[in-house]
Formats: sequence, C-alpha cells, structure tokens
Amino acid sequence: MAKYKPQHARLLFIDRKIREGKYPNCTTLAEEWEVSRKTIQRDIEYLRYQLDAPIEYAPGERGYFYTEDQYKLPAINIRESDLFAVYLAEKLLVQYEGTPVYESLCSVFEKIENSLPSKISIDGAADQAKFTVLPPFSTTIIPAVWETVTACLRSSQRVLIHYRTPGKETSVREIDPYHAVRYEGDWYVVGYCHMRDEIRTFSMSRILSAKRKEEFFQIPGDFDFKEHAGSHFGVHWGQEDVRVRILFTRQVSDYVLERKWHPSQEIEIRDDGSLVLSMTVNHLLELKKWVLSWGDMAKVLEPASFAEDVRLTLARAVALYGG
Repeated sequence: MAKYKPQHARLLFIDRKIREGKYPNCTTLAEEWEVSRKTIQRDIEYLRYQLDAPIEYAPGERGYFYTEDQYKLPAINIRESDLFAVYLAEKLLVQYEGTPVYESLCSVFEKIENSLPSKISIDGAADQAKFTVLPPFSTTIIPAVWETVTACLRSSQRVLIHYRTPGKETSVREIDPYHAVRYEGDWYVVGYCHMRDEIRTFSMSRILSAKRKEEFFQIPGDFDFKEHAGSHFGVHWGQEDVRVRILFTRQVSDYVLERKWHPSQEIEIRDDGSLVLSMTVNHLLELKKWVLSWGDMAKVLEPASFAEDVRLTLARAVALYGG
C-alpha cells in the first residue's frame, strides 16, 4: 500500500535536504521519500514559482542548492479564506483567557502567523474589528495543577490531588485521569477515584495541589467518554436514565426551537404557542440549573420528584426576598 505523504511534508523534507548542503537531486530525493521522480520535480517547481524559493541546479555537483542562505520556507500553504479562519480562531482564544492553556495557544497562533507565505495579504486587524467573542465566565486553575494533571493524563500516570468540594470540605485522593473536558468556562478531569472506587468527575479549579505518582495505569477497554457521558446534560453523570418533560411558554418557544439542547430531545408544539421539550438524561443537577435560568417561563412537568425539587428551590429563593 502506498504511503500517504502530503505535499507539505515533502516540501519540508526537500528544504531540509537542500540546507544540508549535499546537493540532492530529483532521483536521490525520490528514492529516499519513496515517490516518483516526476513528483519531486513538480515539488521543486512549486518551491521555485509559488514560494519564491531561490533554488538553482549545480551541474558540477549534479544537485540543487539555495542561492540565498536566509530564505525561509513558509510552514503553511494557505488561502486567504483559510487565513481569515485563522484570524477568527485567534479571536476565539479569548474564551481561554485566564486559563493555563491560554499562553500556549497564543504562542501557537503567533507561530502560524509568522510562517505564512508573504504572498498572502489580508487586513487582519480590520476583519477582527468586525467580530467580537463574549467569553463565558471562567474558573481559575492553578498553573502547576494544570501541568501536573494534564501530564499524568497524557502519560496514563496516577495523580495525587488535594481536592476541595463546593461545601469547602477538602480531601486527598488518588485518581487515574482518563479524560479532560471543558464545559461552560471550567475544565474537568474524568477518571477513576481510588477513594470512591468508581469513575468520578473533578473540577480542576477545585484541585488545590497535584502530585505525580510513580504508578501507571491502563484505561479500561470498555471506557469510552462519549458512551460514559451518554445522556448527560452537562458534565455530571448518574447511573440511571430519567425521562424529563419541560413546558416552555410561548414567549420563549422560538428561543428553545433555535437550538439543539440534547441528542434525545423531542419537541411538542401546542396550539397556544407554548411547547413541551422532552429528553432523557442521567443526571439532573445541570438540568435543574438550566430550568431555573428560564424563570417563570419554564415548568417541569415530569418526573414529579424533579418538579417538586425545582418548586422547593424556587420557594427558598422567594423566601430570601421576604416573600
């Protein structure tokens, strides 16, 4: 089977060989890269006429060389439409500002911009001024915690964490990190908790310290994040699926219809303009917060226990205002 080696990889290879000063030619390059001589010849022409590479053939050496030592091969061959997408993606980086990964992402984008061919020109500043990204509220993660946890996740290495729960209680746990996920401004790590003897989800912003352990682990073959997440609504997961039905008033029905809230959702539009959104979830915590965010324009119909939980929460909220 022929090896898949895209052109850009070949161009980098040819550039490196020429810089070594050994005067490679089409035959030697084709043999080493395992492609045809004509393919290398086309690449040489592309370098010359599209990327303005100062390549010349030395008859005495029977190979190619650069006439300008300072020439730099553009790292990316990109169209203006693609370049605009790069600028827009850079704009989206604001979502990660304040997180440990932000500086690294900015550095990557700076390298991308610096490597673009000089022939491509676009007024990036003017285009960016026409687009604004309003980021979600982000949590603060201790940089050392981020580096340790992500390193352990990548190397499948156990990590010892000092964890603070929302109730301010702290505990020391050993976890095998399986997967990381970002949701609504926070990063979470999903993994096996040795204290609870089950897979748990931990907010990285609540990890006060993290230490790499010597033990390595293997992710169970039956673990699949998408399957594990299953019918979740948010980042928390339960053991049993629950069928939920929520009534939305006609004032917000159009907003509800505009989005896909859950893979299992079903919508029933009523004659008065209201609608009922049905879905099957396996955890109600995030769904409860979402329902409450709609105020008096959403009402839980089923299950009765969930409806009662929301009612009691609203009653306590009213009591806070002296109602």
